[in-house]
Amino acid sequence: MTIASTLRLSLYGAAISTALGLIGCSNSTDTATATNENPATDTDKPAKTLAITQIVEHPSLDEMRRGIIDELADNGYVEGQNLTVNFQSAQGNTATAGQIAKQFAGDNPDAIVAISTPSAQSIVASTKTVPVVYTAISDPVAAKLIDDKGVPIQTNVTGLSSQLPIEPQLENIQKIVPDAKTIGYVYSPGEVNSVVVLNQLKEAASTRGLKILDVTANRPTDVAMATRSLAGRADVIYTSLDNNVVSAFEAMAGAANELDIPVIASDEFSVRRGATAALGVNDYDFGRTTGKMVYRVLNGEAVNTIKPEVMNTLTLYASPKHAAEQGVSLSEDLLKDAINTDTDTDVDTK
Repeated sequence: MTIASTLRLSLYGAAISTALGLIGCSNSTDTATATNENPATDTDKPAKTLAITQIVEHPSLDEMRRGIIDELADNGYVEGQNLTVNFQSAQGNTATAGQIAKQFAGDNPDAIVAISTPSAQSIVASTKTVPVVYTAISDPVAAKLIDDKGVPIQTNVTGLSSQLPIEPQLENIQKIVPDAKTIGYVYSPGEVNSVVVLNQLKEAASTRGLKILDVTANRPTDVAMATRSLAGRADVIYTSLDNNVVSAFEAMAGAANELDIPVIASDEFSVRRGATAALGVNDYDFGRTTGKMVYRVLNGEAVNTIKPEVMNTLTLYASPKHAAEQGVSLSEDLLKDAINTDTDTDVDTK
């Protein structure tokens, strides 16, 4: 099966908003997403409160959050009108994530959205009554959000995960770097989702004659050093949506440029921020799909009747410019199946 057969363009084609830096905790969502120029005409919906938290602010998670707010607005829940949104970031700190979870549980909103695995784990541990919708989760079973039969561990929990298959990722890597023998993997051992991906990589790589060389980065400030430690040891670097890595992705890309090691990621914004290519779900699309689940909760459906979902439709993003900076070139065959972020200028990530 070729990579092309697993791809499709994103559903919504929405213009992506200005990406945020790490700016700490906030009690409201971005002004840009607070209103919708064409809200649904259903204005008689009762006022609702929604709490949203994520482990850290970076473009991929921020774009998911924007998709959630837009989906709710299109269905009659408009922030600033009949929807009050309390957003807080844990700034990459799991202890802060726990504090936010306790606060949200005490606030008793109509629903809580937990974006990222660490935030979801903290929220679920803090309440068994407030409806919780998790999102941006790689493996909800390993995160102990659902069991191996897909049933949430608590009746107040549901959500959306992206259990990206590893084989297409490895196929993509070998198509871009055909002579690769060793794949460097920089990750945080404290993030369950990243450990799961590492184990999957190690299991699948051997059948392709590949070796996985893993290097830890416990904090965003460790990412550049961890990347440089791969000099002369790795032919290519692969990164999943590890929040430490994504938070400091420019540092990884800069180090990779120095070493002429291509970086292959699993999200669109990492390509826009310096990666050669990425095969993953569309972040905004992912947020819109999550928003549909949140809408059902706000509209009165019991959480235990809303089954957890998995979204695995893949989109290939590529940057010939970043590829050249990292010592490789992208074939025309690959580019014809990809969104070329060098020419797709609808997004400003600065």
